[in-house]
Amino acid sequence: MGVAVTQDLVDSHHHVWDLSVRDQEWITGEALAPIRRDFSLSDLLPQARAAGVTASVLVQTVTVADETPEFLALAQESDLVAGVVGWTDLTRPEVADTLAWLRQLPGGRHLVGIRHQVQGEPDPQWLLRPDVRRGLAAVGAAGLVYDLVVLPGQLPACVQAAREHPGLTFVLDHLGKPPIASGALEPWAADVRSLAALPNTVCKLSGLVTEADPQTWTVEDLRPYAETVLDAFGPDRLMFGSDWPVCTLAATYEEVLAVARRLTGSLGDTERAALFAGTATRVYGLPLSEAS
Repeated sequence: MGVAVTQDLVDSHHHVWDLSVRDQEWITGEALAPIRRDFSLSDLLPQARAAGVTASVLVQTVTVADETPEFLALAQESDLVAGVVGWTDLTRPEVADTLAWLRQLPGGRHLVGIRHQVQGEPDPQWLLRPDVRRGLAAVGAAGLVYDLVVLPGQLPACVQAAREHPGLTFVLDHLGKPPIASGALEPWAADVRSLAALPNTVCKLSGLVTEADPQTWTVEDLRPYAETVLDAFGPDRLMFGSDWPVCTLAATYEEVLAVARRLTGSLGDTERAALFAGTATRVYGLPLSEAS
């Protein structure tokens, strides 16, 4: 089918999962109970289209090798998904061969990046392990992007990793999960600015509502964090992401988009076009027009 990406609206970060295919072991406890069910592209599509989304990036959820081929096949048949950020074990020596194999699969041309659940690694220096460094080098050599899903305490390692791999673009998901619910800015803000000082880094304006209090958050609660990354990265290195369906713990798809627009309301037309479409299209190399 293929996807025609225009400078309209690109959702750079969403998920899908089917619990009958595999468990999502991270969905535990009462707080996450509302999303412990299946979420499919057919669930997302009407919401995304109603919001004016022209293309999206489907992002991995679990560290299971089979998920990425499944996502690539979904992208092959989708009028919405223009790119897939998948998973592979960066610690294994055959990373380059695995990436080449993934690209040969149905929908393999939609593979745009790799992500690992670094936030779940107990070692705050995980990104700096020799085997991980080798894997990151392979991702860069393949012309792919690396998405960072990390906690604030892991940001210093992100800075060092990005410095060591200048040819690899690192995309910080969810602003590095700042402590919005507590209202604290430091040391998160200083570490984010250190990361943004490196030219091979980009940030997603995503995940804000779920890092705040999901029941009582306001736009003003989120504003200091959004303004920090706007100032540090600039709109040419920021991209909108819904983080659907995780966002539904605190807001609807429509509300998340509306909040992002309010938080960026001071930007000019060209800057908004970059943040809401251009940056994601450029960084992930999303197809401007093609047919499957």
